Amino acid sequence: MFASMLPALRMLAVLTVLTGIVYPLVVTGIAQVVFPRTANGSLIVDADKAVGSDLIGQPFDDPKYFWSRPSATSPMPYNGASSSGSNQGPRNPALADAVRDRIAALRSADPGNTGPVPVDLVTASGSGLDPHISVAAADYQVARVAKARNMSIDDVRSIVAANTSGRTFGILGEPRVNVLTLNRALDHAGK
Repeated sequence: MFASMLPALRMLAVLTVLTGIVYPLVVTGIAQVVFPRTANGSLIVDADKAVGSDLIGQPFDDPKYFWSRPSATSPMPYNGASSSGSNQGPRNPALADAVRDRIAALRSADPGNTGPVPVDLVTASGSGLDPHISVAAADYQVARVAKARNMSIDDVRSIVAANTSGRTFGILGEPRVNVLTLNRALDHAGK
């Protein structure tokens, strides 16, 4: 019986080494050579310190910053290890309460803004990690950020425009703004 199992055990050992060690090392090596920034998490580095990633959102609640989409991850927001949606449907009372609370927080931070609140400022993305907001969500926050930073609305709008990405390949998705890079651009503007 052992003689008939020997070829299967050899095959298991060979395939384990090939698919568990050799293949991952080759793919990692190619990724490090061809696109090292992306292979290392698309990190944003400032003064030799990683301050975030282009791919994962961060929470902002200071009025001088643009605010991200809400995160559905727990126990911490924007926790890449627990990426998931909230799984709350449109008729779920918990979702309605959360949206109501988020709208109240936005209105409280900018009482003069009576415009409609963009949906992406009050609902989480499917992954709960989205680093982007829509152009409408950025525009909704421009007056608050300009006031908090003592900047003109036009200056803040121009920084938003400079940090707006178009549709992927010119046709996919909608124009969007990466909140972390936008807030860093505002900080670097010196205001």
